[in-house]
Amino acid sequence: MNDARALAESGPDPLRTPMKTMTDLAIRPASSGDHDALWAMLEPVFRAGDTYAVDSDIAADDALDYWCGGTHSAFIAESGGQPLGTYYTGPNQGGGGAHVCNCGFVTAPAARGQGVARAMLAHALDTARAMGYRAMQFNFVVETNTRALVIWRDYGFEVVGRLPGAFRHPREGFVDALVMYRQL
Repeated sequence: MNDARALAESGPDPLRTPMKTMTDLAIRPASSGDHDALWAMLEPVFRAGDTYAVDSDIAADDALDYWCGGTHSAFIAESGGQPLGTYYTGPNQGGGGAHVCNCGFVTAPAARGQGVARAMLAHALDTARAMGYRAMQFNFVVETNTRALVIWRDYGFEVVGRLPGAFRHPREGFVDALVMYRQL
């Protein structure tokens, strides 16, 4: 078993560095006026190709359409007018599965380790409840994304499925993707 899988199955890392907390973080719905800021956060994550199953050469317009379009509601987190993160939420499935939402999260590289992702997840959970969702599901959490795994577990998400070798990581090769779920 590799280190990422061990972390995913054992829960939060007790040796991790304590996170800073953002006390003046504001989270609001994103608008078309935020597209440049959103792309500035999404581009390095998508280009890295190590956490999202998105083509690393995705064009800005296509990335923004993926993040903000269709059934997604996108949000932006900022402090002092500086964009620090973004997330989207929307139904995971249609019809009989529409009561379960799905989300995606990106923290600006300079804001990592400052509590932005945790604040966005707390906001997303509250938003999802207010929108009438009964559960939240992450369909494809790359097992090497250990920072996200710690946060999701800290907020009560459980691994309910493992997709062996489902993600081709640019450095680690084929790694597992996890399905994580929690009731709201």
